[in-house]
Amino acid sequence: MIIGTGIDVVNIERFEKIIERNPALLNRVFVEHERQLNLRSLAARFAAKEAIAKALRAPAGMVWQHCWIENTQDGAPYIVTEGTVAATAASLGINRWHLSITHDDPVAIASVVAEHLTDQDLLLLAQLDPEGRGLSPVRSENND
Repeated sequence: MIIGTGIDVVNIERFEKIIERNPALLNRVFVEHERQLNLRSLAARFAAKEAIAKALRAPAGMVWQHCWIENTQDGAPYIVTEGTVAATAASLGINRWHLSITHDDPVAIASVVAEHLTDQDLLLLAQLDPEGRGLSPVRSENND
């Protein structure tokens, strides 16, 4: 069952100017490995974090560094959560994330779907994706 969706678009040039004016934003929003990425990838990840917040109904007190984007070996992005983001997701019953991101000057775009999978769905997913990418950490810990 879909619990929430979010979409966001970031103007890459405008994002660059914001970072130039406020470099501390990088440390506040991005985890260490994300800060090493190029501007376009950062803008796409910022859009993804905004889309995640929208899928969670924009909770107060969300810590931006409690979610980040990883990539599979073939480059597919997926969401990793902890702390405030994982707790909010768990309170809403979210145990699976879907993410699509892209960037092409002048914009970066991200779309997120937050889903609740049944136990039967989770068993099927474990067969299809044994690494459990995109699963909520709370749910994946219960299934170890």
